[in-house]
Amino acid sequence: MDKELPKRKRNRLKNYNYSSCGAYFITICTFERRNYFWDNLVGATSGRPSDVALSQYGKIVDEAIIGISSIYPALSIEKYVIMPNHVHLLLRIRADEFGRPMVAPTISRIVNQLKGYVAKRTIKNLWQKSFHDHVIRNYEDYEEHKKYIHENPARWYFDELYLE
Repeated sequence: MDKELPKRKRNRLKNYNYSSCGAYFITICTFERRNYFWDNLVGATSGRPSDVALSQYGKIVDEAIIGISSIYPALSIEKYVIMPNHVHLLLRIRADEFGRPMVAPTISRIVNQLKGYVAKRTIKNLWQKSFHDHVIRNYEDYEEHKKYIHENPARWYFDELYLE
């Protein structure tokens, strides 16, 4: 009696070029949603709370994110936040001054390189397999995700990724 396995939902849009110009909202979670990135989880306010310092692992993730633009000049980090057990990034792949797409890697490659950099520096794989992405569709969508990133730390204890 062969049991049919459940169909997995596709992580990426079918036939979409994830290296094309535009903005992307990315969420990367830690393995088993473990809280690796903040030293003190008390007192969340706006932004990353001033009384919450990044842990040693969090600082490595911060370094990795900041370094992305120097590796890929066509890519800019528009906004990001490092939460205790996940990271949100708002990335933009830009065109040159003539409107032509600049050479850029795929979003999957960027995320895999970020995860690899952190794993190499921490000598530990902190990450859950894969990641969540959202292709930004218009200005309102962009602003909504930018606001979400800004406000996420203040909502930490109500977040769907919150685990004690």
